[in-house]
Amino acid sequence: MNPAPGPAGHPDGTDHGDRPDRTDGADRPDHGDRLARRARDLAVARSVRATAAGLPENPPAPHWRPGEQTVRLLTVATVAAVTALATGHAWLLAPAAFAAVLLVLAAPGAGRPTRLSAEHSVEPRRCFEGEPVTVRVTVTHDGRIAPPEPTVALGPGLALDALTVTPTGVDLVLRADSWGRRHLGVVDLDVPDAHGLNRRTVRTDLGTVDVFPVPDTARLTPIPVRLPERIGEHTTAQEGTGIEVIGVRPHVPGERQRRIHWPSTTRRDAVQINQFAAERAADAVVLLDTLADYIDTTTGRRSLDETLRAATGLTRAYLRRHDRIGLLAVGGRLRLLTAATGDRQLYRMVESVLEVRQDRPPRGPLPPLPLAALPGHALVYAFTPLADQRILDVLGRIGERGNPLVVVEIPAGEPTPRPDDEVDALALRLWRAEREAMRATLRGRGIPVVAHTPGETLDLALGPLLRRRIMGAGR
Repeated sequence: MNPAPGPAGHPDGTDHGDRPDRTDGADRPDHGDRLARRARDLAVARSVRATAAGLPENPPAPHWRPGEQTVRLLTVATVAAVTALATGHAWLLAPAAFAAVLLVLAAPGAGRPTRLSAEHSVEPRRCFEGEPVTVRVTVTHDGRIAPPEPTVALGPGLALDALTVTPTGVDLVLRADSWGRRHLGVVDLDVPDAHGLNRRTVRTDLGTVDVFPVPDTARLTPIPVRLPERIGEHTTAQEGTGIEVIGVRPHVPGERQRRIHWPSTTRRDAVQINQFAAERAADAVVLLDTLADYIDTTTGRRSLDETLRAATGLTRAYLRRHDRIGLLAVGGRLRLLTAATGDRQLYRMVESVLEVRQDRPPRGPLPPLPLAALPGHALVYAFTPLADQRILDVLGRIGERGNPLVVVEIPAGEPTPRPDDEVDALALRLWRAEREAMRATLRGRGIPVVAHTPGETLDLALGPLLRRRIMGAGR
């Protein structure tokens, strides 16, 4: 792709201000460069309008049509011929001769392509939020054409960072500011023939790209009281194989000599053996509340964006400790992913919820949770804005199964009341009271509720949970 002009006006972005001035005019931009810049500016302006209004749903006509230049010249020739016949001035018939020349140039076979199509390449098809996506659209033909004029209609949630018109197509640099399976949009290329007298429009659909969220910073991994019988990195209170000493006990025949605790053996005049704490792996499940997407009018943050960013940060922290973690998304559709370990698990979890924005809002009570979604004694983290009462029923069912549960509250943004409006002020008080009632209900069931502030590390919210291990309700 051709590089965009750098900050100093040079294509490579280098500063040549100390270069001696030339007086021969060789460094002046020629007419072709001015036309290229003008064409690029027009293409960007046309693309911005198309992005706002959207391209027409009907595809472009698959045939050539007269160009603007052809229409103008034919109009002049026709007016000249009519004027010559009306006034009797034969010299006015000269412009009419141009019409015959134009018709010959516009006729098929004069180097005009008979096959014309557009192909595109997108790199990469998977990226994180804010990373550039490079798109190259190329016109394939069997004749001679002039540089095409592009019109780009981007999909929602995308921004156009750069646009470069090439002799046979266009290069785009796009950026997605939020995660999801994003449709890149559609590109219409208005292709003129070599003489610029005829035009034909070809369209290409750029397809979709998977945009992954940038995980929040998280390192802490709280664990429940009961852990599965699987070797891991979490220290338990039970004796077993590990590296952390929790006490000493008398020697039993068959013990290894390397486990002898010599200071205690010397003091007690009897062989004492080190007791090590067993190290186990933890099972965790991330529950995502996707019932609705709330926006904070003051910061512009969306609750669904912050929910997945925080959840991926916590998931990455547990996977780095070689723990198993699963996913359960509650919303328009019930999505679940069984607990597993490994780096690939993080991407599988994100890919399973990339299309939650397209789900229809659920109506009525939510369906029951499948048993396979919650392993026995797995620690459940519920990321929710606590704005829908139905999430309390889901959390209540999890508590009834005996799984330890932690609720991570994602700010949904308070409504902005109108100034000096008593009704709006009362509505805001009721909204705050309802949220506080939901928190009190959860705490009354013994479920810890922690608040996560977007932009801060998740460890600040999870830190108080390390004081003691999280207990689940009795079955």
